[in-house]
Amino acid sequence: MSKFKKLYRDFFGLREQADKTNLPTDPEQLAAYNKELEKTKELMQSMTESDLDEAQLVNNLTDYRGGIEYILRDPANAQAVAQEIQEWAERKGFTIIKKTLSPSGKIGYFYFRLGQDPALESQKLQGYLAQKPELKHFRFNVKNQPTKKQGNI
Repeated sequence: MSKFKKLYRDFFGLREQADKTNLPTDPEQLAAYNKELEKTKELMQSMTESDLDEAQLVNNLTDYRGGIEYILRDPANAQAVAQEIQEWAERKGFTIIKKTLSPSGKIGYFYFRLGQDPALESQKLQGYLAQKPELKHFRFNVKNQPTKKQGNI
């Protein structure tokens, strides 16, 4: 190993990738494995784009008016999750006006001061909250204000 490569590896804490595979060694198991692999390939080739389910984002960017209401999977994590969201929001330059948790801890609410570009803010918030595994779901909602009701058109 060259001196530069060793220095680079030690600095970044890199390790060489082991060349191990989890393939069966028994010929019968290997044949069954190959058969399953062929079935999977055929299934993947027969799928079309319409067969795939995509995540549905229920929050439109134009719905954002500063309020975010979220529901947790586990209420025991309520304080920790609220603290994480608050720290992230402050790092990103959001000003928190109001922060509440329900008595059960299952529902949380943040009300942020709207900035100059609400669409960009809503994108940032939606991207951050959507990737949090602790949240069951969230919605853009300002409490104590009437929400837009969709009528029959």
